[in-house]
Amino acid sequence: MAHPITTVDYHTAGEPFRIVPMPPLDIPGDTVAEKRMNAIASAEIDGLRRFLCYEPRGHADMYGGFITDPDDEGAHFGVLFWHKDGFSTACGHGTIALGIWALRSGLVAPDPSGSTDVVIDVPSGRVTARVHMDADGRTTSADFVNVPSTLIAESVPVETSHGTVTVDLAWGGAIYACLNVAGLSNTGGASLSVAAENLPTFIRLGREVKAALAGDSRIEHPTDPRLSGVYGTIIYETLDGAGTSTTSPAEGAGAAEGAGAAEGAGAAEGAGATEPDGSLHQRNVTIFADGQVDRSPCGSGTSARVGALWSQGLLAHDGELIHDSIVGTRFRARILDEGQALGRPAVVPIVTGSAYEVARSEFTLDPDDSLVPGFVLR
Repeated sequence: MAHPITTVDYHTAGEPFRIVPMPPLDIPGDTVAEKRMNAIASAEIDGLRRFLCYEPRGHADMYGGFITDPDDEGAHFGVLFWHKDGFSTACGHGTIALGIWALRSGLVAPDPSGSTDVVIDVPSGRVTARVHMDADGRTTSADFVNVPSTLIAESVPVETSHGTVTVDLAWGGAIYACLNVAGLSNTGGASLSVAAENLPTFIRLGREVKAALAGDSRIEHPTDPRLSGVYGTIIYETLDGAGTSTTSPAEGAGAAEGAGAAEGAGAAEGAGATEPDGSLHQRNVTIFADGQVDRSPCGSGTSARVGALWSQGLLAHDGELIHDSIVGTRFRARILDEGQALGRPAVVPIVTGSAYEVARSEFTLDPDDSLVPGFVLR
């Protein structure tokens, strides 16, 4: 590496995102999806990912992206998302950060209306970060407009160290297994909630669920095998208006086995509402890749939850999902439109959050450093 690598670091609802505006390597491919596969196969490109993600420059829960050319002139730019275990297909929190960065860096000019669409090509498709600014030009929030999202399968039994649990499989640009925390307990027999003290248990469970589903035909993408496989496990609970867990085993994953999933999409609209205004309030922690913990409510995971809840009749078309993270940060999600995904009825979700710049860095390589590209301890 002849020159320093310049990065701009953001956090979105607590989750890091390291932007590499000008990667020092050529990443071949006519589309971002092709670039991802070429990056996976390239020792040099993957080595750059590890150099910027691993300790001592990063950590086991680091996330980032290489800015690339878009697939065509319909998008402002493309991005290859990465984490400690490789290159992902989608990243909602990263999209929110990229939208705000694109305006602040001058890459995209702000619209005089105060809302600017930043169109980004990602491996799972074309997404939009709709960035909102106040009259003083200050960024207030960004909407992540994702690909159509939907429920894939409901009440799938999975063997874990906690016995047999049931999960819903959902698509939000990546495939997620959604696990209701209700009915789970710790080694002392106490019920679990989505709280930081239970994180080691959730990391273990997330890994177990993903491994157990590895050979399941339902996690195969019907048209693009590059998008197959469970990316993460969303462990969630439903909250009431006071922020207290109300989730029972009858709600969400495990409920109404064989109820028809997507065939009943939109039925009993609003049946899952927990807030006076009719919105649904949930808290989650998403364990993705190999045991990584999302500090945010997870953007693509929130999209998957919207698709699943709508398909199950628990989120009305005009309803809202208030989605909290394990660290107390929040996304709000609603439905923009209906569509199709994976050959099923689906909805286009909008996930609203914000992101903040935390650092600008130049990473260098000392030729005498024996710890290149670095290491991770989990």
